[in-house]
Amino acid sequence: MAKNTARALPSITPLELTDLEDGDVARVAAHTMVDGVRFDGGDISGVDLSGLALTECEVVGVTAHDTQLRGARFISTRIERMNAPVFTAARATFRDAEILRSRMGSMELYDSEWQGVAIEGSKLGWVNLRTARMRDVRFTGCTIEELDLSGAQLARVAFVDCSVETLRLDGARLSNVDLRGLDMHVIAGLEALAGATITGTQAALLAPLFAEHFGIHVDD
Repeated sequence: MAKNTARALPSITPLELTDLEDGDVARVAAHTMVDGVRFDGGDISGVDLSGLALTECEVVGVTAHDTQLRGARFISTRIERMNAPVFTAARATFRDAEILRSRMGSMELYDSEWQGVAIEGSKLGWVNLRTARMRDVRFTGCTIEELDLSGAQLARVAFVDCSVETLRLDGARLSNVDLRGLDMHVIAGLEALAGATITGTQAALLAPLFAEHFGIHVDD
């Protein structure tokens, strides 16, 4: 009899933000620390905000096309309805954060840190998470064009009612990663699926890819 091994689910605490001050996102500068502020609307496209640190903040309805957020920190912060055709945040940190109902195109997030993060109801383009470190992360109701996790480390990451056109896993390390709620069309790096959970239906759909990867000749 096969042993039923328990899977560890993402541990994410719902974000509660109260008594926030109203702020003007246009006045935010690079390498500054902002605590307990709500930004409602505004356009920071093309602005260099490298090293920005937001703690217990809410960013709602902001346009951030090609905003430079390299090394930024989003701690206990909610991003909602953000519009960012190009989102540049390499080496950023997202901890106990939420990204909700946002539209983001090309996302440069390589070598970033994610812990206790919920991404919900968002439309994402090319998401570059190469060499990222992700723990306790959940994607819910998201559509993604390409998710590049090459060389990334994932632990307790789950997808619920999501779809991705292309999933790249070359060199990734997975532990307790739940892909059952992810509709996957193309997968690269099949050998990195060790540590992931998929459904029987997904396994059947992936059978031709598995056969090709392992050099198995299938002949009926």
